Amino acid sequence: MKFVAFERALQGTGASRRLRNAGKVPGIVYGAGEPSMIELDHNALYHALKKEAFHSSILDMELAGKEQKVLLRDFQMHPWRQQVLHIDFQRVDETTRLRKKVPLHYVGEENSPAVKTDKCVVSHVATEIEIECLAVSLPEFIQVDLSSLVRGKSLHVSDVVAPEGAKIVRHGSLNPVIVAVAEPKAEEEIVAAAPAAAPAKGKGKKDEKQNKK
Repeated sequence: MKFVAFERALQGTGASRRLRNAGKVPGIVYGAGEPSMIELDHNALYHALKKEAFHSSILDMELAGKEQKVLLRDFQMHPWRQQVLHIDFQRVDETTRLRKKVPLHYVGEENSPAVKTDKCVVSHVATEIEIECLAVSLPEFIQVDLSSLVRGKSLHVSDVVAPEGAKIVRHGSLNPVIVAVAEPKAEEEIVAAAPAAAPAKGKGKKDEKQNKK
């Protein structure tokens, strides 16, 4: 993906506030040299942030007439407004090695024995996974085939096949579940309790009168 950024000369809280009021977003680009202060058009950036590829792939940033390869590292949103407050990018090249979480795309679930035959419920516990690779090898996403899922078996991090040039990052001996297969629930018969008989009309008042006497 490609986007355009502009050089930003002024810094500080006041300058950033004026930028936001003008429909701009202050940002910074760091790595491989001196940090660069930048500004971006808010509406264009806001719509770009809705796209998965903007978060998980190498981006082409045009700045001062030159293109740079960058990676989105962080951004801040207003607590309740639909407004981007600040954004950070990292410069990358062929030698940049990085760790990055990438989305998991699940396919084939409806054709698995667990779903098609045994009517199990499949839950996607994880929607992304951390990998380590060179920036040029960063995949936009990792596709996970669920067509072989069977009843009573879940999928773990160790079951994910990393794309060429990348490896899955595991923290120690942990091997968390990314896809869980739940047994189908048996239908339970619900017996409704019989409603209590309503008192005869006017009987209550009659009894009250007799009690008073």
